[in-house]
Amino acid sequence: MAEELVPPTLADVRAAAERIRPHLSLPTPLVYSPSLSERLEAEVWLKYEFANPIGVFKLRGGINLALTLPESERRAGMVTASTGNHGQSIAYAAHAAGVPATIFVPVGANPDKIASMRRLGARVEESGANVDEALAAALELAAETGARYVHIATEPALVAGVATAALEVLDDGGQLPSAELVIVPVGAGSGACGWVTVRDGLGHGAEVWGVQSAQAPAVHDGWLAGEELTRPNTTRAEGLATGRAFPFPQSILRGGLADFPLVDDDAIERAVVALIETQHVLVEPAGAAPLAAALAHAERVRGKRVVLVLSGANITRAQLEAILARD
Repeated sequence: MAEELVPPTLADVRAAAERIRPHLSLPTPLVYSPSLSERLEAEVWLKYEFANPIGVFKLRGGINLALTLPESERRAGMVTASTGNHGQSIAYAAHAAGVPATIFVPVGANPDKIASMRRLGARVEESGANVDEALAAALELAAETGARYVHIATEPALVAGVATAALEVLDDGGQLPSAELVIVPVGAGSGACGWVTVRDGLGHGAEVWGVQSAQAPAVHDGWLAGEELTRPNTTRAEGLATGRAFPFPQSILRGGLADFPLVDDDAIERAVVALIETQHVLVEPAGAAPLAAALAHAERVRGKRVVLVLSGANITRAQLEAILARD
């Protein structure tokens, strides 16, 4: 099924931008960082993709998908699986569109994200030790009830929606059409797919890098090997916690990413602290991964006009305390 899906086009992204605009305050800020520019000897800009009601970039995609569902699927409702951010996106979008939603999360998932989903009216079910096991439970419910199963990344409408962030930056008259390098965190890959889609659709010259945790390298390894792989998933960065690669996003990323570095969880957490100290911005580990990659490859970033995509800010107090204690 995934192989038959058609990737979104630039026209799809422009249509998504018009569709979601009444529901979100857009564009999200693009902020120049003097301190990080000095540290990296580059021109460093930060795309605040956490600047929305649920603090994560995925909301763009969720709203776009919910607003494009046919009436039969709206009545049946949506079901999905998530470590938290994708689930929040679907919960918020379902609430906005008047569609019932059920979200499966792994046992012990981020309690703040679970509370957010329930606050938005979604039914939340804890199932399995990781997102792959939660995904199996979601698929089972969809088969039983006829609900619209929403995959975390194998959804052209999700990619088109999240790609609107790239359009805000790279389009003529956008926030930074002269960008030379964009670094995007990768969980299942929808965000990076969005940047590649817009870059290619515009014929823009910017490089796009993905970045993933070395403790959950399935998408990276699949990109490198040219096949869909599974890998151990032990990362503390839940937004990057993917144990398998999926064909649809891989088909976009393979031809679109200029590089795809891995960074250790410790480096990602140091980047969380660095953003607090330099920008007074608090993001979750996945959102700090682009800075971790830039710091790890400073010699390749030097002298470039760089956009770091800060994808989400859903960090709990307990997570922050643990990071500060390890720093």
